[in-house]
Amino acid sequence: MTVDELRREALRLDHAARAKLAHDLLDSLDDLSEGEIEQLWLQEAVRRHAAIVAGEVQTIPGDEVLAQARAARG
Repeated sequence: MTVDELRREALRLDHAARAKLAHDLLDSLDDLSEGEIEQLWLQEAVRRHAAIVAGEVQTIPGDEVLAQARAARG
């Protein structure tokens, strides 16, 4: 079974079962080594960079993000 097939099957579960599955999956990440976690972050950075280069996401300048966060705090 591929990850996509597994995802489709998981999304067919009811809310409670999906929540339990998500909780169990997240708990399983607690056992990762520092190196494994670093590798996962590297993969995520590469994925995000590719999405930016492909024009799939819009970037926001850091100063703008900070101004929005400050405004939201009140």
